[in-house]
Amino acid sequence: MTQHPFPQSGAPRPKRLVRSRDDRWLSGVCGGVAEYAGIDANLVRLIVVLGTIFGFGSLLVAYVVAWIVMPEGYSA
Repeated sequence: MTQHPFPQSGAPRPKRLVRSRDDRWLSGVCGGVAEYAGIDANLVRLIVVLGTIFGFGSLLVAYVVAWIVMPEGYSA
């Protein structure tokens, strides 16, 4: 019996870090991180804003990189 490298159609999909298409303000990065972590998107947004202010813009750079690197997710 051979095993298939991809799950069957009825199997649940593995969790992926993607930009949200439903919960987005700018690009969906915070919404995607929130969906992946299972927390509220507004909490992620607050952390990014505070981290950008107190981290001298370092999280803003990380946000832009994530915007470029993270694929866009599927709408529900």
